Amino acid sequence: GIVLILLSVNVNTILRAGPKMLGAFGIGAVGTSVGAVLAALMLSGQIGEETWKLAGQYTATYTGGGMNFAAVGAELGTSSDLFSAGIAADVILTAVWLAVCLVAPLFLGQANGTPASTVEEPAAAEENSDKDSLAGRLFKSRDPLTLGDVAGLVALTLGAMWFSEILAGFWPQIPSILWLTTIAIIAAQVPAVRQLSGAAVIGNYLILLFLASNGARSIVANIIEVGPPVFYFAFTTIAVHGVFIFGLGRLFKIDAGTLVVASQANIGGAGSAIAIASARGDQKALVPGVAVGLLGNAAGNYIGLLIAPLVLWLLS
Repeated sequence: GIVLILLSVNVNTILRAGPKMLGAFGIGAVGTSVGAVLAALMLSGQIGEETWKLAGQYTATYTGGGMNFAAVGAELGTSSDLFSAGIAADVILTAVWLAVCLVAPLFLGQANGTPASTVEEPAAAEENSDKDSLAGRLFKSRDPLTLGDVAGLVALTLGAMWFSEILAGFWPQIPSILWLTTIAIIAAQVPAVRQLSGAAVIGNYLILLFLASNGARSIVANIIEVGPPVFYFAFTTIAVHGVFIFGLGRLFKIDAGTLVVASQANIGGAGSAIAIASARGDQKALVPGVAVGLLGNAAGNYIGLLIAPLVLWLLS
């Protein structure tokens, strides 16, 4: 699932998102990292010895969405109960934050509720009006899926997984998920690979299936037992993210429309960026928001696996 979604990450598309959207996204990612570290330092006594793993996972997921929570958790070997409690808190707070972002522009200088995004026009004119292709690719394939597409996607996915394990064997200090992420991003820049249909929608389905199955096999009593501190952890991470992106974003004179779309790209990924831009009728921000959401999918694993050992060192 990770490989298939990352095969949609076109570097040129991300660069065309424009400096304001990329800047807002970067501010949000820094806020997420700071929030996860602070939450770990405050709640380590309640969560226990796996606090550093949770810090890495929440940094990853609030940089680019739930796919990264799964990837970093699998790499770090987070226990099933903590993993499931983390997913539950993430789902609840991601929904709450979507509501916050819908009303935030009313308090940030857009009292009439109309979008005031200043995203550069070229970003919105990406190939073949990406509103339908790029923005919808997580939910609907661009062209009908053929046997050739399936064969190509299977070969690329299994090949990337196999090669990443080989590289991790030679350089064990670099986690295999980072090799896998890097290989998939490089492959995504090949025009022939980008022509394959269905990669993102199949990958999105597999990630959602993974998250659902993980929760289904967990013990409910244990989830409830570890739940409240995990909820506070996620809440603290998002709260600090919000302070950074809205505080610094407005300080740097980035409009509220761009800030809320970038924040949703951080917290919920490309899908949430689509939701907030569409709900606000901000078509100029739609494609750039999806682009930085895909950037978050790619960058979240690197940042999460950087923060996790940092927190472990701080707590030791």
